[in-house]
Amino acid sequence: MTIRGWVVAAGLVLLTPCASHAATEANFGAATTADLVELCTATPDSPIGTAAVNFCEGFAQAAVLVELQNMAPFRGQKLFCLPNPPPTRNEAVSEFVSWARASPDRMAAPAVDGLFRFLGERYPCPPSPSR
Repeated sequence: MTIRGWVVAAGLVLLTPCASHAATEANFGAATTADLVELCTATPDSPIGTAAVNFCEGFAQAAVLVELQNMAPFRGQKLFCLPNPPPTRNEAVSEFVSWARASPDRMAAPAVDGLFRFLGERYPCPPSPSR
């Protein structure tokens, strides 16, 4: 392999997202944001990959739907305000994973707290009009 080939190969390795540990059955407790990230980034070729990704998407969608229902009658400041149309599930999960991995302190937060913190930062609500 030429020097240029090695440089290109090294660049590709450096640009590849940080490798994570494979999702395990312990991650299904979704106790932390790190657990949720592991589930969301599982690959279909792992023994529990498909189940992990399905769990991730179902967990996130259910948490958001419950929070939206809870916020509906509430007139105060909301945690997040999704745009219309909302992002696709794949877009949102991908952005969540990138957000969580960008700061290691986020990974220790409870999974729902991490998810809602991400949504609040990514989709903040407009300021309430003053009365």
